Amino acid sequence: MLDIIEHADGIRELRIAAPPVNALNPALIRSIRQAIEAAPGDGVQALVLSGAPGIFSAGLDVPALLALGRDELPAVWDDFFGIFGALARSPIPVAAAITGHSPAGGAVMAVFCDYRVMADGPFRIGLNEVQVGLVAPDCVQIGLRRLVGAYRAERLLVAGQMITAQEAHAIGLVDELLPPDQVLPRAIVWLQQLLALPRRAMLATRAIARADIIAAYADPAALRLDQFTEDWFAPATQQALHAMVARVKAR
Repeated sequence: MLDIIEHADGIRELRIAAPPVNALNPALIRSIRQAIEAAPGDGVQALVLSGAPGIFSAGLDVPALLALGRDELPAVWDDFFGIFGALARSPIPVAAAITGHSPAGGAVMAVFCDYRVMADGPFRIGLNEVQVGLVAPDCVQIGLRRLVGAYRAERLLVAGQMITAQEAHAIGLVDELLPPDQVLPRAIVWLQQLLALPRRAMLATRAIARADIIAAYADPAALRLDQFTEDWFAPATQQALHAMVARVKAR
């Protein structure tokens, strides 16, 4: 479920509300994409993505996706990568209120926002796709590279490393660390400060600064989502995914 909450100054909050861990199933993925794409047409001035206390999003709902056939997955990938494309191309600013743990897809959503405020505490964030046999494609890697630099992004991606909130802040993966109850209010204040600037100049400058990630999603065919489907069904990947689900169930 996605809760839509209106704040002052035309700021709309998209709050992921899928307990217990805000895992992204196909319906939720589509809802997030559609909400991001619809916001400018609704007159929204800025967006903030948020989660639940202690968890922003655990990424893909792997058990739900493992139940899908090869012919069903392409539509899911189209929406999943469509979230990142919608964030990259968004004509209005988007802040991420990272309210807790943020692995895999949760981290990627945050990466493509304009600004990231994360909860300070025993939380981790990272693009850990390699850990389950998946490849983070270039259209995802480019987002991490522009935040932390090419070499550091390589090390994090190749190892599928999950790092602490403090480490993420130190390397520039997140912009601010605050107590959990201050994360969302600070993200909203950051957007309000941006919206107080001369609008045309701010948005035009922003578009120029984000040209690299906008270009990365300009041609949907270039994303090679068919390859992501092949990777998903590779025997080693399926084994790793099923093993991960078994470990989670055993906890």
